[in-house]
This record gives sequence, structure tokens and C-alpha cells, in this order.
Amino acid sequence: MKATQQEIADFIAAEFPQTRCVVREVVPGGATVVHPIGPDELRPGGTVSGPLLMAVADVALYVALLGAIGIVPLAVTTNLTVNFLRKPPADRSIVGVCRLIKVGRRQAVGEVSLYAEGKPDPVAHAVGTYAIPPR
Repeated sequence: MKATQQEIADFIAAEFPQTRCVVREVVPGGATVVHPIGPDELRPGGTVSGPLLMAVADVALYVALLGAIGIVPLAVTTNLTVNFLRKPPADRSIVGVCRLIKVGRRQAVGEVSLYAEGKPDPVAHAVGTYAIPPR
């Protein structure tokens, strides 16, 4: 790995203080992040909002990529497709588990399964592409 879990967590905390995602694990080719859920993340009907699920997927993909290529702040999302599969409960954190599919010199592709913590079935599935700047 090019960056450790602690290096990535420190970078995310410093550069993205608005996120409440916590880096739980960084492994070769993947990462897991967790986002606690509170009233601000809910939508009418007592479920987690779609934009929050998309944000967790994006952060999970970014964390996995940084683990693979190192701290490259200007790597950016160029595509993110999310399929919402089931209603996430309002009382459980959202866990994003990313697996990188391909990491090239200029582009990376990964998939993220999103879960309500402690539940076995995914609540959403995302596929994303990141552009990697010249290094």
C-alpha cells in the first residue's frame, strides 16, 4: 500500500472536516468507512438520505484509491453510479466497503457495497471512476 490507514484518516480529517466518515480499514485493493447516522442524515419516512449514501460511497472509493496510490489530493470523481437496493434503518451507521476493480496511471474504477451496520444485505451498490492527475 502507498498510504497507511492512519495517514489517510489524518488527511481526510484535515482536508475534509465536513465529513463524518471514519476510516475503519484500508487493505490492498480496498477500504471500509463508516458514517454515523443522526437526524441531519435522515429524510422523511425515517430513512437515510440518498445523498448521504452517495457521499459514503464516494469517500470509501477515495480512501481505497489513496491506499493504492498514496496521498494524491487532486484525484477526483469523474463518475458515480448508485443503485439503491433497500431502505436503510435510521438507527444504524452506514458502512461502505470498497473494492478497487482497476487502478491505472490516469484512472481508477471501484465498486462500493453500502450496508446498515450489523445487517447482512446491502442497502445500496455504487460503481465509481476517479481521474488520477499526473504524478
